[in-house]
Amino acid sequence: MRKYKIGIAVLLFAIVLMGCGEKSQEDVRSKLEETAQDLQAYQAEAKMTLKTGQDDQVYHVNIAHKKEDLYRVLLKNENDEESSQIILKNEDGVFVLTPALNKSFKFQSDWPENNSQPYLYQSLIKDVVDDSEATFTSTENYYVFRTKTNYKSNTNLPYQELYFDKKSLTPILVKVLDKDDEALVEVEFQQFEIDPDLPKDTFLMDNNMSSSLLGIPAMAEGETQQDFSILYPTEKLGAELVEMDEHETDHGKRVMLSYEGEKNFTIIEETIDVMETSGAMTEVPNGEPVNLGFTTGAQTESSLKWSYNGVNYYLASEELTKEEMISVAGSISAQSIK
Repeated sequence: MRKYKIGIAVLLFAIVLMGCGEKSQEDVRSKLEETAQDLQAYQAEAKMTLKTGQDDQVYHVNIAHKKEDLYRVLLKNENDEESSQIILKNEDGVFVLTPALNKSFKFQSDWPENNSQPYLYQSLIKDVVDDSEATFTSTENYYVFRTKTNYKSNTNLPYQELYFDKKSLTPILVKVLDKDDEALVEVEFQQFEIDPDLPKDTFLMDNNMSSSLLGIPAMAEGETQQDFSILYPTEKLGAELVEMDEHETDHGKRVMLSYEGEKNFTIIEETIDVMETSGAMTEVPNGEPVNLGFTTGAQTESSLKWSYNGVNYYLASEELTKEEMISVAGSISAQSIK
């Protein structure tokens, strides 16, 4: 009888230990999914570092979200404040705003659901839930998942490591990895507030076009960037420049570069005229918003459009893939980042 009582005591003690032990991958995954479903709003501050060029690009990111489908992401470029942007989603659609240039684009898009988003909490949780092959480790302070990414236009970033705080399950660090497991994108969350009291005008277009949100003075109407320089791609994918057409416009300069070779493409570079894009005027481009690292562009199956340093760029090709277009675009703007 004594042996039986000892056995029961050991069993009960073991059950208590199991109850106090580490949560399993499925436990954490389920709790994250539940958190995403119950979340009403959040606001976060983060630092995003892009290591995709010769020099690291650092962005200060402010994220605000309110259920059901309201988002505002402020992306302030540490090295080039005039290229800082706001990604806004409200009842009227998806917008990419460049307040310093009074410039805005409206997209017919289901962003942010169409791709992984390293600075959005719901996107990180979705990647964890959707990846049945995700791996999981538990450290003293963090739950760490390694998952596949969903970047339709960039297969060079196939994996990511996601660090969640053990107590709050809020994101701490995101590392987006290339095929060699090198982190090319890192997002470090510095503050994260659940269910904040967000002002009513947080997601309004007019309020977000105010440059004061980013601490950047707006260019005056009619003003242009004066130091326009032609930039040539260093990534040409076997093509060579065969023709260049350059002429003056009412607000600066316009250049068309034609490349022919293994894959043909055309690049147009044109000075931005702020007067044309000021006020209530909003351009509605075809395609989806795509993160180019240095800015956000609009991409279709055969074109890519973006603005940087006071210049509009347009890349057109029936032969380049989406990934190749991004590669060519990055090699152009990398020169202006130096």
